[in-house]
Amino acid sequence: MQLLVQLQGYMTTSSNIPAGEMIRYCCPCHFGLESVLKFELTRLGAVDIAASNGKVSFSGDLSLLAKANIGLTVAERVLIELATFSVKAQRGKTAFDPLFDGVMQIPLERFIGKEDAFPVKGSSLNSQLSSVPACQSIVKKAAVKRLQKAYHTQSLPETGPIHQLQFNIMHDICTVYLDTSGFGLHKRGWRQHANAAPIRETLAAGILDVSRVRCDTQLCDPFCGSGTMLIEGACRAMRIAPGLRRRFAAERWESIPAKVWAEAREEARSLIRRDVPFTAVGFDCDPEAVALTLENAKKAGVADKITVKQADIRDFRSVSGQTIVCNPPYGERMLDVQQAQVLYSVMGKVFAGDCACNVISPDAEFEKHFGRKANKRRKLYNGMLQCQLYQYFSSSEKREKE
Repeated sequence: MQLLVQLQGYMTTSSNIPAGEMIRYCCPCHFGLESVLKFELTRLGAVDIAASNGKVSFSGDLSLLAKANIGLTVAERVLIELATFSVKAQRGKTAFDPLFDGVMQIPLERFIGKEDAFPVKGSSLNSQLSSVPACQSIVKKAAVKRLQKAYHTQSLPETGPIHQLQFNIMHDICTVYLDTSGFGLHKRGWRQHANAAPIRETLAAGILDVSRVRCDTQLCDPFCGSGTMLIEGACRAMRIAPGLRRRFAAERWESIPAKVWAEAREEARSLIRRDVPFTAVGFDCDPEAVALTLENAKKAGVADKITVKQADIRDFRSVSGQTIVCNPPYGERMLDVQQAQVLYSVMGKVFAGDCACNVISPDAEFEKHFGRKANKRRKLYNGMLQCQLYQYFSSSEKREKE
């Protein structure tokens, strides 16, 4: 068994972790957005960044933990990587012994206090240990044993702040994490209500990034729904960190000084730019969606950058210089497949003029019904649904790429 390097030599005491100590982290993300997340982490000062399918691992100190939770736009969570080890069955031992022994060697007391709660969840894929409930039980049992030994007690009341332990077993290799975020990072704090089948904020942020939405963009969403694209675009343009309006699980941990969070929030606030020329306009045929978008924009503090109107897509007219980014209704979400394809045909007719256009859809024949072949396609996943981001460049974008 091999613990991750940053945990080797940890003492068995419960205290604040030194601010400069390097820790290994992992952020899961939507498949297809790994490169976007990697760039964001580089900008925050992360080192030893390694991207793989649906996640990015990296190293940094405690200040990076707070900055990542507050500032990352496409990450789903910020996890501390505690250890990675083999759980292959060994001769003379039970099948669960390697899992128990591996967890027993992790210095959990560095993060988890004597009275803290430490629930366990996890997953297992293509491994000998296939029963997730059984693995949960073993991980919990080992964690209890480790903490009882570290604190010289048989009593662990678990009445304190939650320290969510998470394990992932794949091909007989187990990685154990500690979740610092609590609620998923897509929960920005401004969307208490949504219309049917809203796009997740983290996916919207990734789409806006690859669609090159900047501080001077004229953003347009003809299917604005609850306003996710418009609001994420405005926040991106004004550099409003997505986590400024919410709290995180690790803020309650005694092992992390409160000033780490206060400094990260102050730095994020100092980066906000409200005088940017960015504008956004949204349309929806449903008057309730229009009202919801305006309500959410006000909660997010970006209402002055966003205009919303009730309009059917057939009456839409694109404007030269606009960047259209949208998530239209489609077969597996709201319309049947045939209705969605008719909608794509209408979009192809009204999305005219010299404007950039970016549409996410799971329909492999989108280009056929839209009437034009995309300049670029990018594979993305909306939940478990495989999609393509179809990108049509404006004349200026085409010249830049030549």
